[in-house]
Amino acid sequence: MLSPANRLPADGPAARRLDGHILTPRGFVRGHLLIGDDGRIATVHGEPRDEYAVRHEGLPILLPGFIDLHVHGGGGSDTMEGGDSVERISRLHATYGTTSLLATTMTAPHEELVNALSAMGRICAERSAGGARVLGVHLEGPYINAGKLGAQPDFVRAVSIDELQELHALAPIRLITLAPELPHNLEVIEPLVAAGFRVQLGHSAGSYEDGVAALQRGAGGFTHLFNAMTGLHHRAPGMVGAALAHARYAEIIPDLLHVHPGAIRAALRAIPCLYCVTDSTAAAGMPDGDYKLGSHTVTKCLGGVRLEDGTLAGSTLTMDQALRNLVGLGLELEEAARRTSTHAADYMGLHDRGRLEPGAWADIVVLDRTLQLQQVIIEGEAIELADVH
Repeated sequence: MLSPANRLPADGPAARRLDGHILTPRGFVRGHLLIGDDGRIATVHGEPRDEYAVRHEGLPILLPGFIDLHVHGGGGSDTMEGGDSVERISRLHATYGTTSLLATTMTAPHEELVNALSAMGRICAERSAGGARVLGVHLEGPYINAGKLGAQPDFVRAVSIDELQELHALAPIRLITLAPELPHNLEVIEPLVAAGFRVQLGHSAGSYEDGVAALQRGAGGFTHLFNAMTGLHHRAPGMVGAALAHARYAEIIPDLLHVHPGAIRAALRAIPCLYCVTDSTAAAGMPDGDYKLGSHTVTKCLGGVRLEDGTLAGSTLTMDQALRNLVGLGLELEEAARRTSTHAADYMGLHDRGRLEPGAWADIVVLDRTLQLQQVIIEGEAIELADVH
C-alpha cells in the first residue's frame, strides 16, 4: 500500500512527490517523481533497479498510465448513445488506470453517427474532472465488409469523404478502421493519411495481397488482430498473414477470450509494437446482464459479452487486467507496460504521453507488487478508484 506521503490530495494542485520504483524510458529506477502545477512531470530521480527488485521489494510501482485506442463503452454507457455517455465512460475507465482513450463508434446510419459525434466534441476539447483524456474518435465502421461484421450492425458502405468531413467537424476523428478490399477504399487510404487521419485495417474479408497493398498506401495498423478478418493459411495468408509479416503496429484484445494465448504469443514475436486495447462495452465494470452496443443488445455473462447467437460482442476487459494478463503470459513488466501504454502513444504520435519523464503529462498508475491498482493520476489529478480496488 502507499504511504501517506505518496498519496496525492484528491482536489489540490500543490507540488507533489511520488516515491517507489518508476518505469522511465531507460528502465526502472528506485527513487522519486515530482509533478508540477501544470500537470506535467517536473523531475524523475533514482537509481537503476532490475525487475526482480521491482517485483519483490514491496515499494509502489509507477508505470505510464494506460492508453486504450478502442473503447465502445463502460459503466453501463455506450458511445453511440450521445449525451454525456462518453463522459461517464471516461470516468469508469479512469478508475481502472486508463488515462487516455479513443471513443469508438459502431457501424450505423449517418444520422446516428452525427448524433454520437455531436456529443463527443465537447469532451474531446476539454477533459472532464475525474475522467480519462478523450483523445478523439476511432471510427470503427461503417467502411467495413458486410461479410466480416463481427458484432457490428449491417450498415456498411464504402468510404465517403463528404461524410468523413462532416463527422470530423463535429469531433476529431483520429483513427479510421476500413476494409481495403471494398470498392474505392484502397484508393482513399493515401489521401486520408495525407490529411492527418490514421487508417487501420479490420472487419475485412480481404486477402494477404489486399493487406500488403493497403500498408503500402499508408495504412498503419490492424484492428483487433485475428478477430473479424481473414485468418492465416499457409497457401492463403490472409489479412492476419499480412499483419504478421509486415505490420509494425496492431491492436490486440488480451482478455484471453478473443484470442488464444498461443496466438497472442505469435503476434508478440512478429509485430514489434503490438499494443493492447479493451474493445470494452457498456458492460465493463458492471454486473452480468443485458447492455447496449450500438443498436444491438448484448449480454454479459461468464466473463464475456455476446450477441444472442453467441458471437463475441466486444469485451468487459479493463486495461489494468490487460497488463496482468500479459505478465501472466510471461512478459516482463516493462514490456507489458509498453504494450498497454507507450506503443499506443507512439502510434498516435503522442510524444508527451505513455512515458514517465520530465515534460510528459503526469499520467501515472501506481501498483502494488501483485499489480493491483493503488492510485491513478491523470494530468496531475488524483482519481478516485473503483470500489473493487
